[in-house]
Amino acid sequence: MKPGGLSFEQAPPFSVPLRFFLSAPLFALLAALVALWQGAEVFDSRWSPATLAATHLLTLGCATMAMAGATLQIMPVLAGAPIAQPRLIAALVHAGLCLGTLSLAGGFLFGQPLLLESAAALLGATFAVFLGAVVASLARAPLANIAIAMLWLAMISLATTATLGLWLTASRGWGIALPAAAMRNLHPAWGLLGWTGLLVMAVANRVVPMFQMTPAYPLWMTKRLGVAILALLAAWSTAKWLDAGPFVLAGTAALALLYVLFAATTLWLQQRRLRRQPSPTLSFWRAGMACVIAAALLWTGAALLADAPPALAVLLGVLAIVGAALSLINGMLYKIAPFLAWFHLQSSGGAGRQVPHVKHYLSDRMQQRQLWLHLAALALMIAAVAWPAVFARAAALLFGASALQLFANLVAIAREYRRQLGLLAAAR
Repeated sequence: MKPGGLSFEQAPPFSVPLRFFLSAPLFALLAALVALWQGAEVFDSRWSPATLAATHLLTLGCATMAMAGATLQIMPVLAGAPIAQPRLIAALVHAGLCLGTLSLAGGFLFGQPLLLESAAALLGATFAVFLGAVVASLARAPLANIAIAMLWLAMISLATTATLGLWLTASRGWGIALPAAAMRNLHPAWGLLGWTGLLVMAVANRVVPMFQMTPAYPLWMTKRLGVAILALLAAWSTAKWLDAGPFVLAGTAALALLYVLFAATTLWLQQRRLRRQPSPTLSFWRAGMACVIAAALLWTGAALLADAPPALAVLLGVLAIVGAALSLINGMLYKIAPFLAWFHLQSSGGAGRQVPHVKHYLSDRMQQRQLWLHLAALALMIAAVAWPAVFARAAALLFGASALQLFANLVAIAREYRRQLGLLAAAR
């Protein structure tokens, strides 16, 4: 089966991405518990221990966890070259991400250098294994295409993000001096604009037309946008490092414009979709793209201010991480996980027994429930930036409920997959 020109014959077992997908909402729940415990402190400043802990539980434990699982699944599909020993690689990367993220968050929250040192060692080894496996797969890819090029760009961004993050962790754990204060801003920029943004674009180029029945992205965009973003991000980073103010502002505006262009194009394509009925996954994507636009405009506006208030940085983080990244990851999980369950059952075959359709594995009602919890939590988080003492814990409660609902929904997909697998085995 090759929908949309994709090749699924060499796809890894469903267990490879599933362990990452099931773990991601649990780290989001941990972030919610940190926010519930610490309250207003999480929204006071991006540099507070509680904020750093919650942020990395979301970016590493939730977002990167889900994206790593998706990458291990899509590598053989998009690139036509499977990951060598996918079960072993998945086990090592999953364990390293779990332990490393917990150690890092604990080190931030409790001010323990030993935990930060352990996190640096664990995460450094984990990203080395992950990047080594993916790069080896990309190098074996039989044909060069746009998807492979986008994955290369995403891996370059991840390597840069990880290097900057490990350096920052080492500076806290071992007291190593930073060569430039700008590194504190370069790390989140490469993580969100590079690794997360470029991987979302790589997946969106295939997933949006395939699952949402939209026209394809314009060819010029799929070919050039990712390269332009990576080149601009490198130039902006150089200007930031050198403290070249006018060039930093120009780079900020240019990067923001490119992301607004991508988000607006996605929304325009979704407006032209063939299947007109609304769906929770479409709503997640639209909310995510709206937050991309809002975050891009806010980032540009903050760059114009000589002395931006700390609340703007916190609001930018809420919009970029919870509003954009996590909304889009939710939307992708609700399409990818049921599709993979159906595909692996279809591949297993059966004695004349038909495999249930993709929509059978999770109802729209369960997805819709989590959508409303997620959007309500996002709204309260935005309010908590202005009135942290009033809204911080309410936002944490709703976000925790959203994470639990996502976990329950993914467990429901896994359970139905195993039930259907048992029926197929019995039919043989």
